[in-house]
Amino acid sequence: MKYLIRALVLFLSLHVPAFALETGYALKIFVTSANDTLRYRELTPENQDKNKKYPLVIFLHGAGERGNDNNSQLIYGAGMFANPVNRANYPAFVLFPQCPKKEFWCLRDSLHSYQNNTFLANPAPAPALQRVKELLDVYLKMPCIDKNRIYVMGLSMGGMGTYDLVCRYPDLFAAAIPICGGVNTARLKYVAGKVKFRIFHGDKDEVVPVENSRSIYSAFKTSGGSADYVEFYGCGHGSWNLAFNYPDFMSWLFGQTK
Repeated sequence: MKYLIRALVLFLSLHVPAFALETGYALKIFVTSANDTLRYRELTPENQDKNKKYPLVIFLHGAGERGNDNNSQLIYGAGMFANPVNRANYPAFVLFPQCPKKEFWCLRDSLHSYQNNTFLANPAPAPALQRVKELLDVYLKMPCIDKNRIYVMGLSMGGMGTYDLVCRYPDLFAAAIPICGGVNTARLKYVAGKVKFRIFHGDKDEVVPVENSRSIYSAFKTSGGSADYVEFYGCGHGSWNLAFNYPDFMSWLFGQTK
């Protein structure tokens, strides 16, 4: 028996990415009411106090992290929340759902273009994001979740999913951080004055044009919505690396409330 256990441990050490082993995120599988499966990872507050309520963060990964391994979605951003200092200073429930390989967090005119004019003004909900919403509904029923401090963020495809989710359910969220994302600006009228945004983008982004975020920020200014915009000079598509290290990234996020 002990040899079998050793063999299993060796197999896992060889086949599970190191980032998944080191982050402390629990492996979870959620089955929806339609019997669909959503794989996700969950980080919970350390030394959780049953008499306290905690914020909830949903992180939507990019297109490159899609799959069914329930690990790849942790490549970017997971370590930031699992960092011992951040985990102590900002105790929260953090969810990293994984989008299947051939699906998207949101629907667009063209699946191969991230230009601003490909975003639909009234898109049908993507099945992958519907699963995330149903998972969110489960957590919202938990007494330990602070309903006034629900946050969503994402990068690239996940940045687009962030906009899509907030535009559909603007009354749920206190704050959103879309990184190098995009949305049809006509949809922002649903969130103006309800959700605080902090937008990040690199001005040399070769995948998702920076004009997306510029036009979104302009639309927020026109509508009176609450949005900060940070544009990184000389930065390409990987602007999330700079965003995660922005001086007040964590304090700004967890300082927002409905």
